[in-house]
Amino acid sequence: MDLDKPVRSVLGLFARSLQARAVAFTIILSGTALVVLGGFLSYTIGNGLYQTRTQQILAESTRVINETQNTLSSSAVVDEVDVQTLMNALVPKLELTTTNQTRRVAILRSPVTGESLPLLQSPVSADLDVSVISASLRTKVQASNARVSYQSVQLQDGLNVNPGLVVGAQLVVPLAGNYEVYLVYDLQNEQQTLNFMQRTLVIGGLILIVIIGMVAFFVTDLLVKPVQLAAEISQEVADGGELDKRMPERGTDVVAVLGKSFNRMTQKLQRQIAKLESVSQTQQRFVSDVSHELRTPMTTILMASENITANAHNLDADSKKAANLLKQQVVRFDSMLKDLLEISRYDAGQIRAKFVLQDLNDIVRAAIGAVSPLSTSKETKIRFKASPKDALAEFDHNRIDRVLGNLLTNAIEHGEGKPIDVEVAVSASAVAVTVRDRGIGMTEENLQHVFDRFWRADPSRQRTTGGTGLGLAISLEDTNIHNGWLQVWSRPNEGALFRLTLPKKAEGIIKASPLPLEPRDVTNAKTAKVAKKVKAAKPTTKTSGDKNA
Repeated sequence: MDLDKPVRSVLGLFARSLQARAVAFTIILSGTALVVLGGFLSYTIGNGLYQTRTQQILAESTRVINETQNTLSSSAVVDEVDVQTLMNALVPKLELTTTNQTRRVAILRSPVTGESLPLLQSPVSADLDVSVISASLRTKVQASNARVSYQSVQLQDGLNVNPGLVVGAQLVVPLAGNYEVYLVYDLQNEQQTLNFMQRTLVIGGLILIVIIGMVAFFVTDLLVKPVQLAAEISQEVADGGELDKRMPERGTDVVAVLGKSFNRMTQKLQRQIAKLESVSQTQQRFVSDVSHELRTPMTTILMASENITANAHNLDADSKKAANLLKQQVVRFDSMLKDLLEISRYDAGQIRAKFVLQDLNDIVRAAIGAVSPLSTSKETKIRFKASPKDALAEFDHNRIDRVLGNLLTNAIEHGEGKPIDVEVAVSASAVAVTVRDRGIGMTEENLQHVFDRFWRADPSRQRTTGGTGLGLAISLEDTNIHNGWLQVWSRPNEGALFRLTLPKKAEGIIKASPLPLEPRDVTNAKTAKVAKKVKAAKPTTKTSGDKNA
């Protein structure tokens, strides 16, 4: 477990840093190339050392064996004792022990066929293990007449095993017949030379990899730093930072071209954003000013319309109808002005919510009571399911009440007179309320625009309250100022469900909503449909002898 954190840190650095990946790949590829090259050089040099030393040993052995044969041929021996003495004297003479090479000797009797010859002792160097002379080499020597034969062997030197070379040839001993002489060379010095060369290659390769890594780091640092700077500036711009930062422009290479292009892009983006901000501020000011300026004459018109409506009994039927229509449109116009003023305040960033700890159950009951005249006129029943526990949260009473009023009004307008279900629930970090109608519903395309300003699902549909198309847009703004969620589920002819989720603490974070977004009746219908299909399919899957099918 303790190693997981460093490993994750290294992997995270490797994933985030382009420079780290470039250096790592450079070291890996360079290391692979050095391993291949070092292996090739080690094999070539080792093979060259072996071949060269073998040629030297064969030449030296041929000379020594010829001299030995000449010594034997020119000797004046008369009996077996003289022959044995002469052979015993040959071994020390042929042995060689110097700082550069070691040579041991064995003179062995060749198989005797037919003739009766004296049986002499086979002199062997004291520290030589005759088992290194294999039967296959002896057979080759016996069949080679005057030629020398050789074989690579492994020589045991205490706990160490050294490479060696055994060279053999036939000797004709006076009065004793054919013998075989074997010269055993220890190649320890050559092996040490090869080991030293290999260690040098390994150490040199490691040093070279370190140097390559350092060079790669400094080179990639020169190349990556401008890109990293551009990434940092881009991140700041994306996070809403200032657009006045620029990259250095030095030289005419591709990095300089990147810097110049990036700076031109940020300059154009800065000018365009400033232009759009100016246009947006002008539009906001226009909407705010017009809405504000219209408030006074609208109040006068509203009072006049109310006065006309109050005296409508003195008017004829057509005038009375016109008076009622006038009042309805004036009220609608007044509502639109209020919504426009509220939207302009949101756009100008002038809205400040007043967070107070209160029970969402009480707010929902009050909102249902406020729309009860409309629900009565539409013959729509509202069924409320409160949370068993107090749904306490910190929120702005007026704004959440307005959101609930919009949701309930829309549900009544589009509910086709069918019952509306309202439910409140609470969790450890959030409170939520859902408003579910079973009316005309919305298509997938409509759901993409349901919170857009001045958008209405069916503009031709007659509405009792004369909506402006700003209600849900303002509701979304009211929800966002609480760091909450306002979500919708809907299907054509199956109604819609709006879910409002608020954090319990002001500026809190919502991890999950206490209520599902998909209506429970829809979920239960799906489950029942699947269960029905499984039940219907069950007999067809039953096999003979399967009682549990």
